[in-house]
Amino acid sequence: MNTKIYKEVLYLAKELMTCANKKDQAGFDAYYAELKAICDDNDGTDKDHPVQWETLGDFTDDLEQAITIYDKALAKAAAINSKDYLSSIGFSAAQLKIELGDNAGAIEYLEQAKIHSNKIIDKELKAEIHDVLFDLKKA
Repeated sequence: MNTKIYKEVLYLAKELMTCANKKDQAGFDAYYAELKAICDDNDGTDKDHPVQWETLGDFTDDLEQAITIYDKALAKAAAINSKDYLSSIGFSAAQLKIELGDNAGAIEYLEQAKIHSNKIIDKELKAEIHDVLFDLKKA
């Protein structure tokens, strides 16, 4: 990923968290618009990367819209065959599906995330994917 863009996305994520914690909706909306512009500007270019889309999904309040953004991020991660992003984005999408009461949809995302997580180093994420999937299947 382009270092300059990564730093911008990281900066915007920090600012979005600060605004969310301060309940500064106007500030949040402004930083969100900047992040969305980065995603839209880089979409389909050599600067496009799943991390910017995952971050946008993370800060999208509308859960259905966030899932749509995560699906786009998953496609970007698949295009570069990034098992780390495929695992983390799939897990995030599954969590939103659970919030929406769609356990079957969550299981689909988790099953894919589990397959991809076999190739990642992050043991904590692997365990979370496994545990949530196990709990959903036994429910």
